[in-house]
Formats: sequence, C-alpha cells, structure tokens
Amino acid sequence: MFPKASDLHKPNKPLIPNGLGVIYVLASATYLFLLYYYFQTTGAEVANDVASALVLAVCVLFGGFMGLLDDWMDLRWRYKAFFPLIAAIPLISLATRLPLRTYIVLPFFGIIDFGVYYYFIIIPLIVTIATNTVNQLGGLNGLETICPGIILSGLMLLSGSSAILLAVPFFVWFVLAFFNFRGKIFVGNTGSFAIGITLAAFAIISDLKTSLLVSLLPYIFNSSLILLTYFLFRTKAAVWFDGEKLSASHRRSLITVVAHNRRLTERQVVVIISLLVAASTSLAVLVQLFWT
Repeated sequence: MFPKASDLHKPNKPLIPNGLGVIYVLASATYLFLLYYYFQTTGAEVANDVASALVLAVCVLFGGFMGLLDDWMDLRWRYKAFFPLIAAIPLISLATRLPLRTYIVLPFFGIIDFGVYYYFIIIPLIVTIATNTVNQLGGLNGLETICPGIILSGLMLLSGSSAILLAVPFFVWFVLAFFNFRGKIFVGNTGSFAIGITLAAFAIISDLKTSLLVSLLPYIFNSSLILLTYFLFRTKAAVWFDGEKLSASHRRSLITVVAHNRRLTERQVVVIISLLVAASTSLAVLVQLFWT
C-alpha cells in the first residue's frame, strides 16, 4: 500500500514502508475538524478561541502536503525552505485575534518586544525555523519521531487547557514513533514536515514561543552546523555503517558529532540525541515556569 525505502543502517538494507506520516496528518486533521465542530455547536472554548482547532488543522494539512510533495518531487532546499511561510498566513490571522504577548523573554537578554512586527515577521520566522530544523534531523530509526514527540509533550505540559488540541495527534504520533524506532516504518517528509508545523503552530496558539525556542536548541545546532559546513566547504554530513555500527570521521551535523570517532549502534545514537532533546525540553519547562 505504501511505497518502500531502504533502511540504510541495517544489514542487507531491507525495504521498509515509507510515508506513514500521512496517518498522522489524516488522524490529526479529522480530530481537529471534529473538535472545531464540537466547540462551535456547544459554545465551549479552547485556547481563547474555537478557531484555534481549525487553524491548527489547516497547518497540519499544509505540512503534510508539503512533505508529500517533497517525497514525490525531491524538492531542492532553496524552494522548500520557504514553503512554511504559506502555512503562517492562517496563524497570523488567528494570532491578531488572540491575547498573545508580542514579546519574547530570553534568559540573559530579558524582554524583547516586537510590537506589530511579531505578527508579520516573528510568526513566519518561528514556523519556518521549526519546520525546517525538525525536517533536517532524521535518517535514523526513531530519530525523526521520538525527538519531536518529546518537545510536543513538553509544550502540552505547559499549555493548560489548550493541550486538548493535541490529545489525538500526540497519541497517533507516539504510536508511529514506537514502530519507527523498531525499524518497522518510516514517516517520511510527510510526517516530519507535519510535526514541525504542528510544534510551531501549537506554540504560537498557546503563547509558548520561548519554550519552543529553548526546546529546539539541539535542532538549531544541527541545522546551523549542516548549513555552515555546506556553504563554507560544500561538504555534507554522512555516517558510515560497517554492517553492525555507525561511525563518523567528521563533525558536520549533530549525528556526526555524536558518532565522531566512535562505533555506536543506531539505537545508541538515537537515544543520545533524544536525551539531548529531553534536556533542552526540560530546560524549556523550567524557563517557562520560573523565568517568564
């Protein structure tokens, strides 16, 4: 039913069903549309506005479409890097009607107030950075699903009543993460783009942009390292698989930093990076609770 892709870090490179992120997209969008209908008919509210469910559904659908298009056409980064800007349009429309803060509180820097520019510069920037950085950290079983799931759980913990928006998406994503970690499925770009936009949109709706920024620090480090080495030296990151374990002879991405001059199993690399994301997410929770 689903197209298959080679699992490059397993002996004999077995073919694994790819693109199962579409299950997350369909289940999440269906749930959010039903939730929107429920709020409309009962008069209940979430995240200060029933439209939050509708906007989040639109963002998830757009993320899934963008990832599906990339899976089909293998788009160049110069093009798909700016695709999330389109998904920011419904978020901007919603944000102008929500009592959101237009400032960001950063440790050591204090309060930075963007005023009206928050809606037209900061929101598109958050969506673009979150979506693209999440999409760039993958390639190992479980890596592209477990790490975003950790950040998702942290945002839900801090969001109060808004967490209901992600009740079903959270459950579906972790079911996919379980099978992805076991090497049974790939979520593909469809899944990684959809979850990236989910993180950005939910953080904006729940007014947790500082928490998202801190949680994404390992992702931002990874993307910065990849882009820096590519633009300066025209080289790309790669890990070597000897039939049993992974290793790297350079430091051009977070994965290669972890595996540099070491022989680690795929699961060991995934666990180490997941722990780094868990640490940044825990820091984000502490910053939100005691700093902002």
